[in-house]
Amino acid sequence: MPETLLSMAQLTPDFRPGLVMQVGIAGSFDRGLALGQVVEVVTERYADLGADDRDGRFLDLYALGLDDPDRFPFSGGLLINPKPLGIGGMQQVSGLTTNTASGRADRIDALSERCRAHVESMEGAALFDFCLRRGWAFAQLRGISNYVEPRDRSQWQIGPAIENLCETVAAWLNAV
Repeated sequence: MPETLLSMAQLTPDFRPGLVMQVGIAGSFDRGLALGQVVEVVTERYADLGADDRDGRFLDLYALGLDDPDRFPFSGGLLINPKPLGIGGMQQVSGLTTNTASGRADRIDALSERCRAHVESMEGAALFDFCLRRGWAFAQLRGISNYVEPRDRSQWQIGPAIENLCETVAAWLNAV
């Protein structure tokens, strides 16, 4: 996904889409979000970009001194959508992006404590980062397919999450 955007930007430097929309599924840390519910992610962060310290602590790029948490496009280490869609009634949430989907209690606890996000995906922060750097309008919509808990695929609701997401996007597109 980011590679496609990067290719478009490199091939057509004057290309400026009206809106880049990322739709997909996500796991939820928040049990207040129902499985199958569609949410709009309005803040993102890279959750596991950094290093494990010898004492077991996770050190992000800022703790390592490799970046500044307020250097554009970040604000306090977060990537923030300046113009979310705000589709009527849709809950707006915070997201975190991991390179490995969480499935162990210790990892889940550490991410929950450190990041305090509602949902987990594997590509949301890349979209925010890329679009913010280019000044492109963007949105990220996610259907909640599972709770972020020790892996139990029998509890996942991928089908309803995708169905509700497709219905929501179709209704929104028909309205605009």
